Amino acid sequence: MRFTFGLEIEIVENHYISPNSLRMKDLTPQQIEELWEEDLLERYPEDGALVKVKEEFRNYDDPKRETVKEFYRVNHLNQTYDFVLGKEKEFLKFDRKELTLWEAVEFLNTLVDDSDPDTDLDQTQHLLQTSEAIRADGQPDWFVLTGFLHDLGKVLCLFGEPQWCVVGDTFPVGCKHSDKIVYPEFFQANPDSKDSRFSTKYGVYEPNCGLDKVHLSWGHDEYIYQIMKDYLPEEGLAMLRYHSFYSQHRENAYGHLMNKDDHKLFEWVNKFNPYDLYSKAAVPPNVKELRPYYEDLAGKFLPDALKF
Repeated sequence: MRFTFGLEIEIVENHYISPNSLRMKDLTPQQIEELWEEDLLERYPEDGALVKVKEEFRNYDDPKRETVKEFYRVNHLNQTYDFVLGKEKEFLKFDRKELTLWEAVEFLNTLVDDSDPDTDLDQTQHLLQTSEAIRADGQPDWFVLTGFLHDLGKVLCLFGEPQWCVVGDTFPVGCKHSDKIVYPEFFQANPDSKDSRFSTKYGVYEPNCGLDKVHLSWGHDEYIYQIMKDYLPEEGLAMLRYHSFYSQHRENAYGHLMNKDDHKLFEWVNKFNPYDLYSKAAVPPNVKELRPYYEDLAGKFLPDALKF
């Protein structure tokens, strides 16, 4: 349960937090998402692009840096094992909406804030930039569709979820937090770090149990993965579930929980990651021209309506 008292203090799951509410709450979900993406580019620049990334995307003295830190402080405080289990129980009933794929995409487009002068692309164009880059490289059709779907779970924002449990890096809960996760110092305030059940290397899990048995922090990745679980190949599902799991696919911090199948699937996650991070095109995709192709593509894999 979440209560807000003015702009000063917020209680989440009975834990007191004090985000700079004016800074966090004055930003739209789209703006938070863009700050997160810029932060990812700073941490994981494209090969040979470090100088360009620093010049174009990030000034460490910029107040935006503090907003990103505050976002992760709140995220790392509240993403506990019990919180995640609660969100899974709440949302994985899929009883909120039933939409065709394109209705879902148009629903997601309502996240765009017309008053934001820095936002030139709607959500559909963001999705298409990734999928069209995959398509241009001649990847399989399920791979193209996965690229188009990968951020669709951000509809969670439209169901009232706060930004800190929709976007951001994901990580396992129920075991010790790796120091390879972004801003690991903020986990000191997470109650699980002081709980003997959850604060050891393996926590509630067995060595090399497989990530299918591991609960990850709640967000758009897990949500869209669960929605698509019956429809896409396992390689595509891995891309959906793990594309924000940077502490593993970039830092290799959780190999002790992975089995042989996971390691094979992460080869596909690694193939997908550059499309996710570095596919921003100079010319926006033409949604009207591309829509028939993607509707036909969805028809090969997905039911007429999806349950959210």
